[in-house]
Amino acid sequence: MAKPTRDIRQWTVDGCRSLGVLAWESSMTQTKTRQVGRGPIRIFVACLAHETNSFSPIPTSLTSFEADCAYVPPAKIGRDAAMSFQGYGDAIAAISSAGDEVVEGPCFWTQPSGPVSRSVFEDMRNHILRGLERAGQIDAVFLVLHGAMMAPGVDDCEADILRHIRALLGDDVPIGAVLDLHGNVGAEMVATGTLLVGVKEYPHVDYRARVEELHAMLRDSVVRNASFVVSLRSIPVLSLQGTTEGPMKDLVRRLVDIEQQPGIRSVTLMHGFPWCDSEQTGAAALIITEGLPEGPANMLLDEIAERYTSIVTDAPVNRLTVEDALAEAMEIPQGRGPVIIADSSDNSGGGAASDSTFLLRTLLQTDCGPAALGMIWDPQAVRIAADAGVGARLTIRIGGKVGPLSGDPLDVDGEVISVRADVRQRFFSKIPNTPIGLAAVIRVDKVFIVLNSIRQQVFAPECFTEMGVNLSAMGIVVVKSTQHFRACFDPIARATLYCNAPGSLDMDLMQMPYRKLRLSRLGSAYAIDRPVVRLRHEQSSTE
Repeated sequence: MAKPTRDIRQWTVDGCRSLGVLAWESSMTQTKTRQVGRGPIRIFVACLAHETNSFSPIPTSLTSFEADCAYVPPAKIGRDAAMSFQGYGDAIAAISSAGDEVVEGPCFWTQPSGPVSRSVFEDMRNHILRGLERAGQIDAVFLVLHGAMMAPGVDDCEADILRHIRALLGDDVPIGAVLDLHGNVGAEMVATGTLLVGVKEYPHVDYRARVEELHAMLRDSVVRNASFVVSLRSIPVLSLQGTTEGPMKDLVRRLVDIEQQPGIRSVTLMHGFPWCDSEQTGAAALIITEGLPEGPANMLLDEIAERYTSIVTDAPVNRLTVEDALAEAMEIPQGRGPVIIADSSDNSGGGAASDSTFLLRTLLQTDCGPAALGMIWDPQAVRIAADAGVGARLTIRIGGKVGPLSGDPLDVDGEVISVRADVRQRFFSKIPNTPIGLAAVIRVDKVFIVLNSIRQQVFAPECFTEMGVNLSAMGIVVVKSTQHFRACFDPIARATLYCNAPGSLDMDLMQMPYRKLRLSRLGSAYAIDRPVVRLRHEQSSTE
């Protein structure tokens, strides 16, 4: 039987905003689990996800979440955005298709940016708690979290969320969470008794598989009273590696192979998020076992940690300067498709502004033939181009507006090639489902510049092709993204290069003004001055 909560605060929503003004009163609640056999179980699903960049110039407020996703049932506002968000929509679809009952809880998500306002974070967390109170009898909780969310005074928001949910439900209700592999998982999250499953791939194309994996474990916890053990081994190292090729691709295969061994249900390698300045920032290995002794589990954790450290230490340094990236792109033999250059340090998907001009300025000064660059987040310039209209020639100032790491604004003389407000790009989906907002293409000589009004990274070619840019005619295409673009651009790319211009996602971590981390170079990676942490947590029986 679940434990009664202590001093759980309730609230009512006053006003028509999606989150509202909260009025509190104290109460005492009792959350119950149902007695179930092998039939359908009842699962509460909720999401609170944000990748926090401690060095981002973009603040994170209530408005940030309302612009992307702030869904609070039973209201319908924001549900479409919630269902299209990876993890939350996947969980509802997977659980329902398996025949279990879904209780939809709140879903909050916004683009990576600076630390979330403390009051906004607490309000969103409390909406999830209130949703659980209103849900009645449930058998399990399925959460979609990130793992790198911070608020002033709360360096580990995910651990805070899990502690509050555990305090509300007691030890009897299984709780599981799907995480982005760029989360920073420490002992506090594991100590809540939560089944933690991180995606394995970067780009994150395996959310549905991880959702199904976690759902199966939650179901086993309820239906056959399975008792799982979550084991953590921290890896005090920082790096940023994709999994589409080379040793990292092989390591992902090894994780999957380990999961086929008896007694092992899930293996996760968390890469960590380097631009999150917190005590728990870093990589980590997690294994969820059933009936496996501690010794073999620890041996596997050590194997994963040692192999990952070796890979990132010896990885080739493939982050080029602006000048070297363009020079190397022009030296690549002609062939089918463009050379893709990732403007990694200005990736809004990691908290950057996505309006830097460093690479664009050099591109315009270099005779490199037909080229395209996108997307520069500049709502003001987009509005000016839209008002001027397609075919207009104008002198316009673009980019360089948010902060010092955006560079100087760039004045260009160009032609408005296209203006649209209905373009969507694929976001880990087969169909374009993510609007880019009002957008315009400005052609300056042979360079096509895509400007847009909704800050986001480039995931798919639609950002260019739906705006009238023929990518097959381009020699070079610059995308403001770090790695996710590869899922959709690899099939058309002649080659892919990574550029490390100045930015909020500077890949040279020794240049970042950390306050809570002490780093040293470790080959191509960075060692964290911190001892290895191990933790083993066994779930309580639900009987």
